[in-house]
Amino acid sequence: MTSLGMLQLVSPALPVGAFSYSEGLEWLIHTGKIKNESNIFSWLEGELLRGQIRIEAAAQTPIREALTNWKLNNDSKTKLIVSDLNSWLLALRDSSNMRVQQRQMGKSLLQLLDDLGHPLPDNTKNLSWTIAWGWAGLAWHLSKLEVIQGYLYSWVANQLSVAVRLLPLGPTRAQYFQSAFLPLISNQAELLLNTDPHQIWTGDVGATFAQLSHSELYTRLFRS
Repeated sequence: MTSLGMLQLVSPALPVGAFSYSEGLEWLIHTGKIKNESNIFSWLEGELLRGQIRIEAAAQTPIREALTNWKLNNDSKTKLIVSDLNSWLLALRDSSNMRVQQRQMGKSLLQLLDDLGHPLPDNTKNLSWTIAWGWAGLAWHLSKLEVIQGYLYSWVANQLSVAVRLLPLGPTRAQYFQSAFLPLISNQAELLLNTDPHQIWTGDVGATFAQLSHSELYTRLFRS
């Protein structure tokens, strides 16, 4: 049975502002590169198989180890390891809007965890979403596999939420797609659990270009 902490972490009610970001999907839809159900399904499937999200998901294992050591030792050496992981993950994002998103959502989640009695050892809030997610998993006693599953599941849910608002895609069909992706999410999570994130190569140039081009849109509903 999935832990209750997992349900809380992937809840769309989590107050971190995820609803305001499209991660380039708005640009893809606006330019007609994604215009129907088949397109959005293929796009999300491709990202789960070859995209940046895989590196961040695989990074949850070393993040868990680093955060656990920092929690136990609370010294400058263990904090530096967390900081290095954070800097590396942010540097992988080519778009400044995406880096802003990662920092804003990370800060919001860390503030929430602080309010719920789970501050980081030095009470910092200046870490990325990926690091903050790892801390939430540790604070709420989620398994390593659950943390990765939740990270992928939440990303798909947010992208489908964007698609519902921009495409002729109803909420029932979005739920169908979310369900259809469960086996792939599960398989990818198990694969990435013990995969070195530094050894993963991505093939999502299209996503990077979309994220870089988003700010050029004349009108925008989303921040990235």
